[in-house]
Amino acid sequence: MENQTIITEFILLGLSSDPQVQIFLFFLFLIIYATTLLGNSVIIFLIKTEPGLHTPMFFFLSHLAFVDICYSSVTVPKMLENFVAKQKTISVVGCFAQIFFFLQFACAEFYLLSAMAYDRYVAICDPLHYSTIMKKRICRQLVGGTWVIGLFDAVLNTLPLKNLTFCRFNTIPFYTCELPPVLSLSCSESFTNYMLTLASVFLFGIIPFLLTLISYIYIISSILKIHSAKGKSKAFSTCSSHLIVVCLCYFSVFSRYMKPNSKSFKHLDSVLSIQYNIITPMLNPIIYSLKNKEIKNIFQKRFRNSR
Repeated sequence: MENQTIITEFILLGLSSDPQVQIFLFFLFLIIYATTLLGNSVIIFLIKTEPGLHTPMFFFLSHLAFVDICYSSVTVPKMLENFVAKQKTISVVGCFAQIFFFLQFACAEFYLLSAMAYDRYVAICDPLHYSTIMKKRICRQLVGGTWVIGLFDAVLNTLPLKNLTFCRFNTIPFYTCELPPVLSLSCSESFTNYMLTLASVFLFGIIPFLLTLISYIYIISSILKIHSAKGKSKAFSTCSSHLIVVCLCYFSVFSRYMKPNSKSFKHLDSVLSIQYNIITPMLNPIIYSLKNKEIKNIFQKRFRNSR
């Protein structure tokens, strides 16, 4: 160890080494990132300025939009920089910071989706007590809890990284720093870090997934009991957008973190990482705008007024 050079920065290989492909990818992901920022900002603005949207469901949705802005901003700006930079590097400290904020916002999003599922469960399964259960104070506590849990997840996994030494390899075959590839580069014992990662997948991934799943099992069973076809259609329409977001988010993250870290999965890992890091934050406002009747009505009303 004493004869080895201590690494102070990592090389991010990115998605392609072809200069022309990099230029194409730069503009492609720049458009996606701009769409993410604009779409989520519009959702937040509409919910804040429209009195008819001051309900628990839209309160959670505004926070989800804010999380998506932060979430995508952790990785995309650095990726765009590396597309045009000659030195495609990131410092070890910068890499750890990227991991920290990624874990914080990802975990916050998971538990926020669980809170939104619980909100829909109360609204559909116990509508008479909805206003009593989903008070403003309760909603704020649920959102605050998601941020606290996310911070705990980030600290739990990032703080032990300072005990690792990187002295042989410094090439990360992706466009961003994530725990699995970074741990594989360590030349010191990283068993504890791997165990913490597995524990975190259970505590901050599987548990909110199960909470969300249980909520929707009750929701679907209640919807199936509705005799009116119109009532069923309205209930399914309300929940379908949330289900799409949940499926996209959990499927990609679990597929990425719950399989072996191998070079043979490199391309699959890149696709999955793009899905939950870049595509999902862009799709969230689009899905909610297209599937939500209240937001569509407000868009149409403001468009007519502006003409």
